[in-house]
Amino acid sequence: MHSADGASEIDLLFPGGAEPAGNPGDQVQPSETLPSTGIESVAEDPSASGAGHLRVYLAAAAGAGKTIAMLDEGQRRRALGADVVIAVVEDHGRPLTQAHAAGLEIVPRRASEYHGARFEEMDLDGVLRRNPGVALADELAHTNVPGTGQNAKRWQDVLDLLDAGIDVITTVNIQHLESVADTVEQIARVRVRERVPDWVVRRADQIEFVDASPGQLRHRLLQGEIHPAGQVSQALTHFFRTDNLTALRELALRFLAEEPAEDFAGYLARLRSCGRGDSAERMLLGVTPVHGAEAMVRRAARMAARIEADLEVVNVASQDGGRGGDDGLTRLRQIAAEVGVTWHGLEGDDPASALIAYARDKRVGHIVVGSSQRSRFHELIGGGSIVGRVSRLAAQAGMDVHILALPEADGRFS
Repeated sequence: MHSADGASEIDLLFPGGAEPAGNPGDQVQPSETLPSTGIESVAEDPSASGAGHLRVYLAAAAGAGKTIAMLDEGQRRRALGADVVIAVVEDHGRPLTQAHAAGLEIVPRRASEYHGARFEEMDLDGVLRRNPGVALADELAHTNVPGTGQNAKRWQDVLDLLDAGIDVITTVNIQHLESVADTVEQIARVRVRERVPDWVVRRADQIEFVDASPGQLRHRLLQGEIHPAGQVSQALTHFFRTDNLTALRELALRFLAEEPAEDFAGYLARLRSCGRGDSAERMLLGVTPVHGAEAMVRRAARMAARIEADLEVVNVASQDGGRGGDDGLTRLRQIAAEVGVTWHGLEGDDPASALIAYARDKRVGHIVVGSSQRSRFHELIGGGSIVGRVSRLAAQAGMDVHILALPEADGRFS
């Protein structure tokens, strides 16, 4: 969502710092005009009779010049006599973008207030009333401010324009495609909030790749052409790392090549594996000396063997040593040794937090715990189950959680 002064909602969160003020998915204009590569994917089937045609400018990341390419195409069509309007373009006050938009009619945006702030969105009804031949609609993945129109997403607005017989030219970065977003989150360690269904982009009559090398994008970032100066250092070491940009470029090219779905899915799986490093090969079992814990160790060992993961068994003891004595831990350590897995003891008054913190440090990809045997009443008065907290914290850390059923017994695993 974009405010009237050009601010934009963040769709990628860089870990370890404050949210940047600019949207890493925004179209950023380089210091010179950059033509698109000419690499195109053209739909085999024409649009349905009466429907508008869709052209998409696709890029690996912000800074490639998608918005300028879109505006230049609009200017070209206008020079040939087409009725072209700007439905929405995010220029963020950049003179170069404004120069490329000069002379194109702009349909006024619809202003609204949300949580005390003023925002402007594309006025879908206004564009439909204007009924141009061609509409330029930047940022296909954009999320509309609630209450500003009938659609939640800009791609839905675009579909409405197409249904009305209006040709649309739009832009999108590869990380926003639904099939790719989860993989990007893993390899780049960012959150992709705004997503577009693949079929929306695939239905385009033309998809053109606006290319820029990782070196070019990093240079533009250093020149202040992508993010404000205060965000450059963090961006260079996170999303705009060379390996991330290289992977994103490869993703975009493979998508554009329209390789078979199973081949593309296999490539995404390999990227996810590489992105997680050795975390996908590590499993951690959290245990306490309760009835059924020995069986849990053996079951977890079999699970780890099936996915070829290294298993570590972890017990978290209270820092005050309140349990006292051995209390069955020796037997669990013996079982761990028998099945050939590592044992580690931790101390902490918050077992769930201690377990997840250790898992993060060890780059664990899988957490295994036993099901809670506390009654609902005891969970309510005791602040919930440890299993529940482990599941929530693990999900936030991007780890898979496996919950094993424990047999009923007097000893309770919480």
